[in-house]
Amino acid sequence: MTDPNAIRPSALDQLPDRDPEETAEWRASLDAVAEAAGPHRAAYLMRRTLERAEGTGIALPKLLETDYVNTIPTAAEPSVPGDEAMEARITAWNRWNAAAMVTRGAKHGVGGHIATFASAAWLYETGFNHFFQGKEADGSGDQLYIQGHASPGIYARAFLDGRLTEQHLDNFRQEAGGNGLPSYPHPRRLPWLWEFPTVSMGLGPLSAIYQARFNRYLTARGIKDVSSSHVWAFLGDGEMDEPESTAALALASREGLDNLTFVINCNLQRLDGPVRANFKIVQELEAQFRGAGWNVVKTLWGSAWDELFPLDTTGALLRRLREVPDAQVQTYQTRDAAYIRQDFFGADPALAEMAKLLSDDKIRECFHLSRGGHEARKVYAAYRAAVEFKGAPTVILAQTVKGHTLGEGFASKNANHQMKKLTVDEFRTMRDLLELPIPDGRFVDGVVPYGHPGADSPEVRYLQERRAALGGPAPARRVHPVAPLPAPAEKAFASFDKGSGTQNVATTMAFVRLVKDLVRDKESGKRWVPIVPDEARTFGMESLFPSLGIYSPKGQTYEPVDRDQLMYYKEAENGQILNEGITEAGSMADFIAASTAYSTHGETMIPFYIFYSMFGWQRTADQMWQLGDQLGRGFLVGATAGRTTLTGEGLQHADGHSPVIAATNPAALSYDPAFAYEVAAIVKEGLRRMYGEAAPGEDQDVFYYLTVYNEPLPQPAKPAAAGVDEGIVKGLYRFNTAESAGLAPAANAPRVQLLGSGTAIHWALKAQRLLSAEWGVAADVWSATSWTELRRDALEADAALLRGEERVPYVRTALQGAEGPVLAVSDYMRQVPDQIAQWVEQDWSSLGADGFGLSDTRDAARRHFGVDAESIVVAALAQLAKRGEVKATAVKEAREKYGL
Repeated sequence: MTDPNAIRPSALDQLPDRDPEETAEWRASLDAVAEAAGPHRAAYLMRRTLERAEGTGIALPKLLETDYVNTIPTAAEPSVPGDEAMEARITAWNRWNAAAMVTRGAKHGVGGHIATFASAAWLYETGFNHFFQGKEADGSGDQLYIQGHASPGIYARAFLDGRLTEQHLDNFRQEAGGNGLPSYPHPRRLPWLWEFPTVSMGLGPLSAIYQARFNRYLTARGIKDVSSSHVWAFLGDGEMDEPESTAALALASREGLDNLTFVINCNLQRLDGPVRANFKIVQELEAQFRGAGWNVVKTLWGSAWDELFPLDTTGALLRRLREVPDAQVQTYQTRDAAYIRQDFFGADPALAEMAKLLSDDKIRECFHLSRGGHEARKVYAAYRAAVEFKGAPTVILAQTVKGHTLGEGFASKNANHQMKKLTVDEFRTMRDLLELPIPDGRFVDGVVPYGHPGADSPEVRYLQERRAALGGPAPARRVHPVAPLPAPAEKAFASFDKGSGTQNVATTMAFVRLVKDLVRDKESGKRWVPIVPDEARTFGMESLFPSLGIYSPKGQTYEPVDRDQLMYYKEAENGQILNEGITEAGSMADFIAASTAYSTHGETMIPFYIFYSMFGWQRTADQMWQLGDQLGRGFLVGATAGRTTLTGEGLQHADGHSPVIAATNPAALSYDPAFAYEVAAIVKEGLRRMYGEAAPGEDQDVFYYLTVYNEPLPQPAKPAAAGVDEGIVKGLYRFNTAESAGLAPAANAPRVQLLGSGTAIHWALKAQRLLSAEWGVAADVWSATSWTELRRDALEADAALLRGEERVPYVRTALQGAEGPVLAVSDYMRQVPDQIAQWVEQDWSSLGADGFGLSDTRDAARRHFGVDAESIVVAALAQLAKRGEVKATAVKEAREKYGL
């Protein structure tokens, strides 16, 4: 058996030792220290040596963990500018009103969270008073990603500032009647205050990284200099369990995003209990961030501990702090001094001697109250270090107590995340602790009052003066008055109207060709932001590489292997394409940052993100919801779409349901275009609606989802009939009739209406010919560009009828007078076309690709799902037979004829 303590060969053993004697002396010195002063002293010296080496630029692996103490020594802490006593009073009012708001709301059963802000109050207050740049000064200000559960504290501060009233606070989580406050940061619900939705945990940190990166992109491309903007992301230590929270740490350090700071509130608790009950979350996060290349600042202990550390002459205190698990630290918060003396100090003789020098009050102060995240001086030092550090992003690990100042019933209790209210007695205790002038007489009928020192009080004047000096109120969202973008030249869109002739073109390629023309537009071309997750060649986008360049802050430091080719891989500091690695989540975060630049930076950008349709909504639908909440605009393009169209890839690549998921997002306008001219018309309309002159009452804060296909097919010319463009935008138009298709049906021929979307319309067209030639049935073919928009229009019509207004759904108007039954087909599950069934007056039936996908040829897959042309023929005959318009035997004959 191998001895686990045996000395293992080192990578250094493979290198020549120029001076073995010197090496032996160093080893002997280390052995001597360990023998004379103990292994802990030896480890201390080694850490100091490694820190010194790192500080002088010697290339060594980084030290991933430091002692469980503050990174910034007390002697190195800068003084806090301003009036600390005044800031303490402001923080006290905010603590009170945050707790009062949630407690009053609890009477209505709407819930809320008290303990999170109680732990993080100083983390926010220090930033608001000294660091967070507002939007009324030059530039764009800072971007603040507020921890969702801390929102009551942000509302409380806005109330103190005069931006909210008592009525607003009393409508916390009660929005339906107006003047309400959303539960969490929701820009769509409170667009003048919130910029970034964060409460879907893990998306805040991911988005913050890509926002900081997009800021650099805007500056590098000369769109706007936002180099003075800083991104602050406030996170919970429990939130860091989400994989998205740490998914892009390497990107942030690789690109040197020193315009980014994470502030992780390490109160050691998540929703049900300790974050790392048997371990130490701070140490784990420190190692993780240091390993990813971040600058790490730990702010763990308050000033009461400043007296303890000088007493630790043996290192016993540091050892004990390092070994005590988080759950035990939480227990100390709730136990008396005697327990702490025995359990913490009694574990080591040297600590027991130290404890003799400490009073019970001192022990309680240290273990119950004194945390680095609760003291302005400690927090200010950490923030100052973060903004002054250059070359890498910074994470601040601030230790706090969840439920701080809320009383013994809250602090560090496992259940405090679910505790929604304080009793009147608990509020009185809190009032006395915070020294607030709120008399008992204001507690009327057991209702806790809000507190406010007065609009002209020293506290409010100080708060407003500090914000004025920093560029205005924060957080704040601004939509700058930006002129609508001029429409691109009509030529770019009209070129698709004539069709592709004898050339087969996939709609994916048609979209890429359209974008290639649009990015050349003199007015708006530079504002396009192409985003692709390492699949540009799959979608035929490599031709954009040399013309637009791929963004990289380092440019191109190498000679690409394909430099001698026309479409070589070109990276550039001012590159326009964001060609990410294999990360749909990162690409969506790119898209969100770009799609909201009109608000964040007052610069209109036009992002389009193209991806395997299966890996978009299914994988990152939570971010699409975030996008809608953040009022983003742009084009999402699900390429290689359909359950039967992407040949050979199989079950996990075959998308048969993305339009279903997209339909659940109110901000998503979902289209499934069949032809190149439809793609052009939809993009043209999207540019007008989102970036041009919007019609009265039209919501510009939407985004478009287009499914496009990789199957090369003939692209027909746009029909000359009236209303085609309107039908494309609204979701349905008649592509042809049996007569216009040249099929010359008999005068009394049975007739059926075939509705197809996307690539399925080609099967419908083939079925149209088969029905005519082999069964004497006339079929009209309709292109359903958007089942979802048809449904939404119909739902709006229903709502109008309930209000007493006469309105007919567009789908009913479009199909009015169409003879025969309606048969709908798509390359998606039947649920997609069935969205509109209840508003179609004709007999309705549908075909779709329900179930899991499979690997095979397109023809075989379509036959398997029963959506090919022959299956459409049989389904159409079945509908007509049911109506008595063809013989019942025709259905059986057709099945046998086509081998179904």
